Amino acid sequence: MEKGLAYLKETFELEYQDIRTYSPLTLAYIGDAIYELVIRTILVEKGNTQVNKLHKRASRLVKASAQSAMIEKLKPYLTEEEMSVFKRGRNAKAATMAKNATMSDYRRATGFEALMGYLYLTEQWERMLELMKTGIREVEQDGENNPGK
Repeated sequence: MEKGLAYLKETFELEYQDIRTYSPLTLAYIGDAIYELVIRTILVEKGNTQVNKLHKRASRLVKASAQSAMIEKLKPYLTEEEMSVFKRGRNAKAATMAKNATMSDYRRATGFEALMGYLYLTEQWERMLELMKTGIREVEQDGENNPGK
């Protein structure tokens, strides 16, 4: 992604869009995809293994409850702007809800995804990856300290 989103937009002849006009659910839509892509990339780069094992490992990190726990751990690290984007996503009224998730987990996960989408679309990739890394580390540490989780 050396050339960034400008190259993608140029290649596909996409017009500039003001990100401030995007709904938080649109940000969450792209944020969900980019977060899952990063998680899958991490898992694949850790070594070749069976696809079903990769899927199970990825699912543990991308499910709503994991994203909810992650954003709770990340809140102290967020800037005012990032917290605002998270809150807009969390408070958005989605027509659907994730299966196997509480409403509160689903809403916080939507806020997390909106933040990831915002950081991706504003090309703040270093910050996006830094937050993901911190969140994954915090959630995995918490899981080790609480094996029942």
